[in-house]
Amino acid sequence: MELEQISLSAMDCAKTYPDGTRGLLNSNLRVEPGEIMALLGPSGCGKTTLLRILAGLEAPDHGGRVLFGEHDVTQCPIEQRRVGMVFQHYALFPHMSARRNIEYGLRVRGIERQVRENIVGELIDLVRLNGLEHKRPNELSGGQRQRVALARAVAAQPKILLLDEPLTALDSKLKDALRDELAELLRRLGMTAIYVTHDQQEAMAVADRMAVMQSGQIMQVGDAESLYRNPTHTFVANFLGRVNVIRRDAEQTSQGTLILGKSVFPVPAYLGEELLVRPEDIVIDQPRVDRPLGTVEQRSFRGDRVQLRVLVEGQDLFSVDVARDALFKRGDKVSVTINPSTLMRAKEA
Repeated sequence: MELEQISLSAMDCAKTYPDGTRGLLNSNLRVEPGEIMALLGPSGCGKTTLLRILAGLEAPDHGGRVLFGEHDVTQCPIEQRRVGMVFQHYALFPHMSARRNIEYGLRVRGIERQVRENIVGELIDLVRLNGLEHKRPNELSGGQRQRVALARAVAAQPKILLLDEPLTALDSKLKDALRDELAELLRRLGMTAIYVTHDQQEAMAVADRMAVMQSGQIMQVGDAESLYRNPTHTFVANFLGRVNVIRRDAEQTSQGTLILGKSVFPVPAYLGEELLVRPEDIVIDQPRVDRPLGTVEQRSFRGDRVQLRVLVEGQDLFSVDVARDALFKRGDKVSVTINPSTLMRAKEA
């Protein structure tokens, strides 16, 4: 079964509702052919609004454009855009078998029987539902129902695949188990896809790139590692993981230094007065005269690691991740080492 790979572009897309509410600020996004792009952000950030504009369920404000490849589909309704959609609760027909669910859209379109059977057979093989095709949704596991929904969305050979929080309805343990399976399935399909989620780990596992959104706008687009290590906004840094804020005064900034305790570190002036550092990038050890001194204020065992809260003179408490067998305990004096190369600039939107 040959599935088309095309690019997807949102150009100057915004959405203002009749009551004046801005659901989406002016946004631009390009998804490459065959790429999986995650729209990631908290509830109310505009990711679903953007998805609905791409699908044709909402019209953008005047001047906004949506392109599938080089074809402008801004004025095309959803039924003419050839998009496949996978929803939170899958929306499977409970009285139909898996095969009949997958086949449904093809039958509605009047596709002849032999062609339908060929397409459905290929998809059942592709999503590994062999032997389960005659079972109804209530006889399938959550992961199996997800595969039926995905196969049904793909059966009509859409140009673009849109997934709206497809794992939200699952409990956390099942979600973790299915996350990697879904990522592998999407890559096997090779389709251009938009994946909406508020779950950072889910987006990192599934998507090739992510568009992180806040308050109706796209804050930053990139692959998971680039966004995690080089966020351009403090919101992006915080949303993708825990960060510590380190403050220095204007004199330190102008001199390209950072003073922690009684130690001076070279830190470029362009990083600004507020710096960010991840908990795993702070190293603590037994007290040393040539390193800043801190005090362990709190210790929390997290299974795969120990999380410490360390107080350093002149700073807020630092969150520090150490190995799970680390022996540091509350009240211990420790040295604190931060590699300047791991420091990030704090920048508000």
